[in-house]
Amino acid sequence: MMIRGGNATVFVTNMDRAVQFYTGVLGLRLTNRFGDHWATVDAGKGLTIGLHSASARHPAPGTKGGMMLGLEIGTTIEQAITRLTERGVRVSGIIRASEGNFADIEDPDGNPIYLWEVTQAITESELVHSAGD
Repeated sequence: MMIRGGNATVFVTNMDRAVQFYTGVLGLRLTNRFGDHWATVDAGKGLTIGLHSASARHPAPGTKGGMMLGLEIGTTIEQAITRLTERGVRVSGIIRASEGNFADIEDPDGNPIYLWEVTQAITESELVHSAGD
């Protein structure tokens, strides 16, 4: 199977305030945090919410694309792109970063989705990084 997990990514203007809201106000469990760049909270029944700090590279919080679906893939990003383009999906280019390789796609209604290939730069132990560390 090409897709092996994912999250709903929410772009936020203030990571401390967002973490406080999702954990302190909504009562969800913080599963990891990487400074002011990224945090994940467990929303139960298999839903992970990824909190990502706002930047010029991403849509502004509260705008189209300010919340999107992120899908972790179990193949290379190139293999995933090949399969999806054969099925008529338009894929923007590949973004290579220390966190892995990414490609943006949209569903038929224009809702943004990103594909994430975990590379060796990120290990399983880093993915389950303790929130208290």
